Amino acid sequence: MHSPGFIADTDEEARERHWPYYRVIRDRIGAQRGRPPVREEEYAREVEHGSLYVGSPETVARKMARAIKALGVGRFDLIYTSGNQPISARLRAVELYGTKVIPMVRELLAD
Repeated sequence: MHSPGFIADTDEEARERHWPYYRVIRDRIGAQRGRPPVREEEYAREVEHGSLYVGSPETVARKMARAIKALGVGRFDLIYTSGNQPISARLRAVELYGTKVIPMVRELLAD
């Protein structure tokens, strides 16, 4: 399975960096499908309870592990950019994914 998300050092930083770019992409696709513009409240709900995996390494790892267990999937791919995010933010997200999130997910699933 795969889901969109974004990882930064803190939950707040991840949301601040991800939201503006996510909004542009979501509104462009939504307009093509007749949907109204996305509101930040909707975004927050998707991050908290839905299929957006946005936050610190710990937050994202715990949410991924819960999804993997609940759905019984053998593979989970995180799509960790949206739109024209700065390359420095994307590279940091990839670094955190590989060095912190994946090891933590493995540890959580081993328990």
